[in-house]
Amino acid sequence: MALNAVWVGFFLIAFATACVRWWLGDAEIFQSLLTAMFDGARSGFEIALGLAGIMALWLGLMRVGEKAGMVELLARGAQPLLKRLFPEVPTGHPAQGAMTLNISANLLGLDNAATPLGLTAMQELQTLNREAPGSASNAQIMFVVMNTAGLTLIPTSVIAIRQSVALQQGLTSGFNAADIFLPTLIVTFIGLLAGVLAVAVAQRLPLWRTRLLLPVLAVAGVLLGSVALLARLPAEQAARIAGTTGAAVILAIVALFLLAGVWRRINVYEAFIDGAHQGFDVAVQIVPYLVAILVAIGAFRAAGGMDAILAALGAGVAALGLDTAFLPALPVGLMKILSGAGARGLMIDVLQTYGVDSFVGRLASIIQGSTETTFYVLAVYFGSVGVKHTRHALACALLADAVGLIAAVLVGYAMLR
Repeated sequence: MALNAVWVGFFLIAFATACVRWWLGDAEIFQSLLTAMFDGARSGFEIALGLAGIMALWLGLMRVGEKAGMVELLARGAQPLLKRLFPEVPTGHPAQGAMTLNISANLLGLDNAATPLGLTAMQELQTLNREAPGSASNAQIMFVVMNTAGLTLIPTSVIAIRQSVALQQGLTSGFNAADIFLPTLIVTFIGLLAGVLAVAVAQRLPLWRTRLLLPVLAVAGVLLGSVALLARLPAEQAARIAGTTGAAVILAIVALFLLAGVWRRINVYEAFIDGAHQGFDVAVQIVPYLVAILVAIGAFRAAGGMDAILAALGAGVAALGLDTAFLPALPVGLMKILSGAGARGLMIDVLQTYGVDSFVGRLASIIQGSTETTFYVLAVYFGSVGVKHTRHALACALLADAVGLIAAVLVGYAMLR
């Protein structure tokens, strides 16, 4: 119901804003809205079409890993933590292995791998869904919210963009594109924690037990230590290590699955083809959901809804007498909730306008690296299993986004100002 209200709200606000702008003399506004809606529909189809091949690849490999027993092995390794977060998922269920792989891919910033693995996990979780038809289960909500507030250890793409812009601006010495590592990790960890706690409260999960807290603290310590070490390296070396690590981990998993399949004497090729068939089915199934959300977001942006929100926020911050230096970076966070590509464009604009090594430039980079496209994730993940009633997922995801955005500003002032 919440997603339905937001979706309708996007259109109504866009149309009302367009009417006001037309009355004020903007004769092209309705044409702009129509163009944005058509562009959104085309983008939704193109994204789903591009995802089909990736989905076929990863679902095929997952089927090989499942038959070879590797997915079950991964699930057992993550079972102590996942059991507390997903109590309705049985021990050793394939969903645990798929969720483990998805979380690992998110940690390494491997979006192309994380999404298909996440959709695979949603398919597995759907087999355990005992809610009313079309409603999300508790486990699916927790998993999706964890993805919308995804913990990213290595924001590889953001580092690459910063390095490229720095070269354009002539910053060849003394500039470290990887200096956003530590603040980005801190911010994304805070956002993830907020999302998990919000879902835990809604689902009445007892997360304060020592058996859960100790693994979380241990993981946090390892992540912080790793990032602190990488942050000391030169930008190019850190980016190279990040990219090499991510690619090596994924290829190692692929090789491990294939070797395990050969060891178990299964027909690896047939298992891959069997799983790959499902990739195209999933890609086709999410087209309506993607088109719906991207068309609404496109209309909202074209009508100037985002500009109005930013203007109101700026006036409120100024009225409170607070420092407004962070405001130019704020659009990146607000846009990231709606569109990853749009947020990336805004970040580049901030880097070029204010300087890649400026406070605003680094803050925009941290926001881009530590937030996720919430509405896109909700549409794709729930759409892949035909869930229309997302229950408390949207509210918890938006709460995590808000906490993460506030944390980014506070951490930015504490570490960069």
